[in-house]
Amino acid sequence: MRTQKRPMHAVSMRVRRQPPKVKAFLAVVSGMAALVLLRVIVHDHDNLFVAAEAVHSIGISVLIYKLTKEKTCAGLSLKSQELTAIFLAVRLYCSFVMEYDIHTLLDLATLATTLWVIYMIRFKLKSSYMEDKDNFVIYYVVVPCAVLALCIHPTTSHNLLNRISWAFCVYLEAASVLPQLRVMQNTKIVEPFTAHYVFALGVARFLSCAHWVLQVLDSRGRLLVALGYGLWPSMVLISEIVQTFILADFCYFYIKVELNAYCVSVVVGSRCLWRAACSPSTLWGGLSEDAILLWSTSLLPKENIAWLLM
Repeated sequence: MRTQKRPMHAVSMRVRRQPPKVKAFLAVVSGMAALVLLRVIVHDHDNLFVAAEAVHSIGISVLIYKLTKEKTCAGLSLKSQELTAIFLAVRLYCSFVMEYDIHTLLDLATLATTLWVIYMIRFKLKSSYMEDKDNFVIYYVVVPCAVLALCIHPTTSHNLLNRISWAFCVYLEAASVLPQLRVMQNTKIVEPFTAHYVFALGVARFLSCAHWVLQVLDSRGRLLVALGYGLWPSMVLISEIVQTFILADFCYFYIKVELNAYCVSVVVGSRCLWRAACSPSTLWGGLSEDAILLWSTSLLPKENIAWLLM
């Protein structure tokens, strides 16, 4: 067994040896440095929103490729996709009745794609769906978001139901990625296309959050007042930050795998049936690098499976 050489392997090793508090501090400092850099080099902050949408589209394209070409949904959370469909449907409704614009069309396209992904996981690729790993209870997210929306929502002149619905989709979006994170934690193996997809979500969310923060700073807080009064403006900003930190966990997984990756393939004959990337520290059972045993949910006979670690 041999590891792939990475230019930043030494830096990665130094960071991983640090205590959790130091790692968290480094993450916060890196985020703030990136925010300052964006403020300096990006003069029109609306470009950050466009960039976020572009990166999100790239992530969706990777997901579509995985499902259509690789014919597998291993590593994907159906529940996370369902939560995404819920908040997109609610936000689409709010867009139609409150502020119909280009974002309405973008949400419609994203919702259509998400519903297609749900269909593929539920029916076409059900055999590769890791249902036992996707064990997050979505009611733990939906119910608190609904209660929070009833208590804290916009104070604009729109219909009360519409204002509550808008708040609900904002809160639900912030937590919609939690089931996907649970799947990655349960499997302890990051499938490459899933990793690319969630990393794109993380980058898109960071750019979107940076857009919000920089807009608030440039307007000297007037943007928050424009959103209404009370706790709602602060909750919008907090939701953006919370979702960014949640997706930062995804990015941590991604970078960790990219810097310390083993390429694991399941091969039958000359055909590669399954491929994943993992690092020694994420493997089951605390096994050493010289004694790694991996297992798959595949129903193939064990004698026909060869594991290649490169």
